[in-house]
This record gives sequence, C-alpha cells and structure tokens, in this order.
Amino acid sequence: DGKTVVTPSLAKAWTVSDDGLKYTFYLREGVYFSNGSILEADDVLFSFSRLITHPQSKNRNILMCIHGADNLRDGVTSKLEGFEIIDDLTFTITLNHPFPGFIEGLTEPGASIFDRATTTDAGDDFGKIPGMSIGTGPFILEKWTANREIVLTANKEYWGGAPKCDGIRISFYTEADPLREMYIKGEFDLLDLDKIGMDAEYFIHGDDYRKNLVRGDRIGVTYIVLNESVKPLDDVKVRKALQISLDRESILQATAGGRGYIENGIFPSGLKGYDPDLEEIPYDVEAAKALISEAGYSDGFDLDVYYTDTTAVSMIDILRLAATMWSKIGVRANLIELPNEEFLNLRREGKISCYADTWSADYNDPDDFIYTFFGSADNSYFRSICYSDEDVFERVHHARSIIDEDERLEEYRALQRKIVTDDAAWIPLYSKIHYFVVSDRLGGFKVSWNGWSSNRYTGVYLIDEGQVTGQ
Repeated sequence: DGKTVVTPSLAKAWTVSDDGLKYTFYLREGVYFSNGSILEADDVLFSFSRLITHPQSKNRNILMCIHGADNLRDGVTSKLEGFEIIDDLTFTITLNHPFPGFIEGLTEPGASIFDRATTTDAGDDFGKIPGMSIGTGPFILEKWTANREIVLTANKEYWGGAPKCDGIRISFYTEADPLREMYIKGEFDLLDLDKIGMDAEYFIHGDDYRKNLVRGDRIGVTYIVLNESVKPLDDVKVRKALQISLDRESILQATAGGRGYIENGIFPSGLKGYDPDLEEIPYDVEAAKALISEAGYSDGFDLDVYYTDTTAVSMIDILRLAATMWSKIGVRANLIELPNEEFLNLRREGKISCYADTWSADYNDPDDFIYTFFGSADNSYFRSICYSDEDVFERVHHARSIIDEDERLEEYRALQRKIVTDDAAWIPLYSKIHYFVVSDRLGGFKVSWNGWSSNRYTGVYLIDEGQVTGQ
C-alpha cells in the first residue's frame, strides 16, 4: 500500500508456529482469475512449484527455504514436500529452517499466483498471448508487442475493487527517442525521468513542470563489482585502493544530478536493517596510491571493465568516471562493450572482471541483498564477484534462521562491515531519488514503496473523463 509494511492480499491472514517453521495461510474468499476460475490453494501450489522448477526462473531463491524445494528443483521428486493443502482456501508451508524474511519474500512479483489450467496450457506463450496469460490482478493483458508496448485493460471484477481507469498503455523507448518533446506534446501522461538522461533536468529544475513532479526514494544501491578471482583484484589492498580512490559525490552529481544519497554498504537507505552508523568510505587518493604500492603494483596495472550494448548511458558514464579516477592511482581501465547475452553468460561463469550495476529491493528485508550476492559461493560466482570466504557464506545462511529480529539485523550489519569495510568486496556508490512527471489530466499516481518503475495503477484516474485510456 505504499509503505514498507506487509499487508494482506490474496492471503487474508497467516499464522506462524512458535519455532518459526510452519506457516498456515488463509486465502481470501471469492477471488477469481480474469478468466472466471476461482482462486484455490492448488493454484498456489502450482505457482510455487513452477517458480522453483522453471528453467528460466530468476526468483526461486525466495522459496528455496521450503522443505523439499531443493529436491523438486533437482528433479528428485515431483512434489513440493513442505506444501500441504488443508482445503480449497487453506494450506501450510513448512520450512527447512526458520526464516523471518519469508513473508516479505512472498510480496515479490515473482511469487504471483497463476491459474494452473490456463498457465499449463499456455506453456511458453504465457505472458505473451492475451487470454493465455491469466492472473488475479487489477488489469488484464490485451496486447504485448516485444520491446514496444504492453496494453492492459481494467479487470472490473478485481477482488480489490475495479481500477479507476479503463486501461493503461505502457510504451518502451530508447534513450535516443525525443521523450521530453513527446511528453510536452501530450503523447503520454506519465514519464519516468530515470530513463531520459539529462533531459530530466528540464523538468526537475525548470519552473514549468515542477508541480507535475512525483518522487520516491529508490530503495536500491548502485555499485561496482570487483572479481576476486582475477589478479590483482584478489588482493584486498588493491580492492581497497580502488574503493577509496573514487570520488563518489562527484559521480552522483555527474550521473544523477546529485539526486540521491551516498551509500557505504550493501543495504541502502530505507531498507530494513540499514545501518546509519556504518563507517563511511573515505575518498583518499594518496592512501590509495600507497596501498597499490604496498600490493606490489607501483607501476600500476590494467583492468578490463565491462558493459553491455543495452547498458544505460548513465551507467556507462559511471564507469568512464571511475576509469578516470582510477588512472590517478596508476590503474589503466579498459572499457569493453559486449552484447548483452554474451555479458550475462560470462558473468554467470564468473569471468567478468569489473562492471557496474544497480540492485533494488524486491522485498523489504536485508536478505534480498546480502543473500543474493554473498549467500553462497554459487551466488557470488553467478554475479562474478567470486568472493571466497566460506565463513561469511555460512554466517549469511545462518542469519536467515535467526528468529529474534534485533539479533538477526545486528548479524547482517556485522556481515556488511566484514564484506564492505574489511574485505572491500563491494564498492557501493549511491541510491537514487526516483522522479516521474505526471500530466495535468492524471490523478492518483503514487511511487511504489521501493521506488521502482513498476507501480500500482489501480488508484490512477484521468481527470478529463472524456479520455478513457492513460499511457
């Protein structure tokens, strides 16, 4: 509902056993999919099993703590052992170990519930073909054109109440498109200013559209990865030198117009577990030079820095600025562009030496950040961090099962200090303030709790009732 607090949705209520292992969920009565079939516990079982087993699943981590999830994923069994249906509207989930962040994880879009029959019939066409892409949500897929647009119509039977608009057209453009001019001409009602480069300054700092701005803090962190399996990045002195030789305030000003907050750790401002007392990463070129010399690289070294053919201009600018700053300590950064698919394949293989990216909160728990990157050797390898401290992996995994909230968050903060401050295994840069510009004829728009581009549109309406479809 816009706040960082979990609220009931398809599950109207739930209880947790004293040992934190067993969750009992009670589904809301009278919820229908957009094809008219009724939501039942079996659809939840199907959706969770699909998320665990689908070969292209990106969000299965949120369910892998369920008892038997690993056996289902690996094909040892065809049944999710920890999921038991009590009746059509009631089911239990038993975990392998206590995990207080489990409920937060279920708020992630990846945990959405689909109709078993229709989704099974759709196969690979699910999400692409209207009529075969069924959910319980406030909008129904009418049209999808790859890389161009998604057209949605209001689900008048939505259990939470019919949306206030008749539909939405979400259009996709490149940074080269004249979006500023298109908005001014009234070609769309809502423009994400994260996507228009320096043209965002026209709306944010000009007088004409200041009243049309809506903002929200993005609960996410832009960061630089250093691959510890690549020499000389295996040396903590080298990583620390690269970390402290970046003028992150200048990078924020140059690439985001200063609209954001310098971050010093893995957990960004606004996230549960954020540590305001975390040691600040200094900007100290002379100290960085000394560390490079102590590590045996007085003559500097070459560093390959990668980005893709789909990387945003602002992210490439970050790397260019970093390269310039690193040159002051003798590091010769070579920027290399790769096709996106090749980059992702190499990153999964742990072969990308250095790159920049942003991770934003899928759900409001530090586990979403630290487990993703440092929860296991495989997770770290998958991101080409190639961090190797087995003790940290074990501690991150154990932290998931700490029931006492204060104790769990303190352990996460201690782990963050170890990873970022001591080991320099992560170069945090900043989190951003996310701006949108909204037309005069649009009302009810709010930025989502995590500041993402994907927002709830059920309350969005057109002030001019002669217009029926917002874009």
